[in-house]
Amino acid sequence: QSTCTLRGCCWSPKSDISVPWCFFPSNHGYKVDGSTRSTKAGFETTLTRLPSPSLFGNDANTVLLTGEYQTPNRFRFKITDPKKQRFEVPHEHV
Repeated sequence: QSTCTLRGCCWSPKSDISVPWCFFPSNHGYKVDGSTRSTKAGFETTLTRLPSPSLFGNDANTVLLTGEYQTPNRFRFKITDPKKQRFEVPHEHV
């Protein structure tokens, strides 16, 4: 049986050590809004925040998820707020 906190995190101890004891239910977080679009290296999709408690506050209601298959063993994902610009160090300087 699970016990959930006011912030939405649930706690359910399991005998299987490969299963996390703390988790968020499926009605918490974000959901895909619309379709997933293919890009040269992967995909991008828009996510919309579900009406659930906030962990840290100041949540963006809409975010852009970009996924990139960089190598057979490396997947890069990036979550950004499409409504706010932010500085990113150009790749050639990293």
